[in-house]
Amino acid sequence: MKKIAVVGYGVIGKRVADAINVQEDMNLFGVCDVISDWRIQTAVKKGYTIFAATSEAREKMGSVGIQVAGLFQDLLNKVDLVVDCTPKNIAAKNVETYKKQGLKFIVQGGEKHETTGHSFSAENNYESAIDLDATRVVSCNTTSILRTLTALKRADLLDYARGTLLRRATDPWESHLGGIMNTMVPEKEIPSHQGPDAQSVDPDLDVITSAVKVPETLSHMHYWNVKLKKKATKEEVLDAFKTSSRIKLIHYDQGLVSNNTIKEMYLDMGRPWGDMYEVALWEDMLKVVGDELFYAYVVDNQAIVIPETIDAIRALTGIERDGHTSIAKTNKSLGIN
Repeated sequence: MKKIAVVGYGVIGKRVADAINVQEDMNLFGVCDVISDWRIQTAVKKGYTIFAATSEAREKMGSVGIQVAGLFQDLLNKVDLVVDCTPKNIAAKNVETYKKQGLKFIVQGGEKHETTGHSFSAENNYESAIDLDATRVVSCNTTSILRTLTALKRADLLDYARGTLLRRATDPWESHLGGIMNTMVPEKEIPSHQGPDAQSVDPDLDVITSAVKVPETLSHMHYWNVKLKKKATKEEVLDAFKTSSRIKLIHYDQGLVSNNTIKEMYLDMGRPWGDMYEVALWEDMLKVVGDELFYAYVVDNQAIVIPETIDAIRALTGIERDGHTSIAKTNKSLGIN
């Protein structure tokens, strides 16, 4: 069984650690960070083995009673792959260490494509990641773009796509530290970075995005206008979306009229943190006019990349060489129906 390390136990790292911990074909060997507060103390309570990123961090952890198994390098010496969930400036330095050691690693979407030379989205390019030394799981918004457009492309419906993104101002747990209030901030450049980022996974996609930062923290929301290759019915489009197990069709007329009501539904479903691993796409809002398609969906910025990361671990380590099988395993373990 492959030994996996999580470096950076923040919003993404803690979720990746929990997801690894429930897989039957990989082992969470340890988590590593510099923090010694309630966040890493929660990892201790979950029984995770703790490593300190620095000697100073080790001392601080020890001062609050955290048993530390070793330092960053000690962890790297004992594992088969690292999932780096640290902030981008830290991750860039860590990558050099992984490369020198010849250690397989995964970084998150905040890093540039050039960091690994490969960007990953499970339903699109799983097979191309098998046995690679490194990959980058693309960002939350880019993941949603690839899931939806790949579904349309598989059905030979996609010509080109134009999307507008309403981006949350900050992560919910950090909203006391900053973020915009009483304003909306459009990104200056069109396309925004998400369209070109999707093309780093699938260069054939004709996609342009624009983005606006809005004063809320729960999720992102997307509006899409897609030119289809041919006239199609709403049923044909829905059938295409249903080929993705990670797109959840929801209904506005069932009271799911906003991102907070969708979040509440996932909390009621018993998901950890109310996490929505799927793209929540409004079925009854979706409209087809001739060869034009219009739809909208919500993206959980804290959760959508978690199943992708688990699949990326399997691909890089080669423990599962079939993408469909890996996706099914991950979905079952995380309660994705």
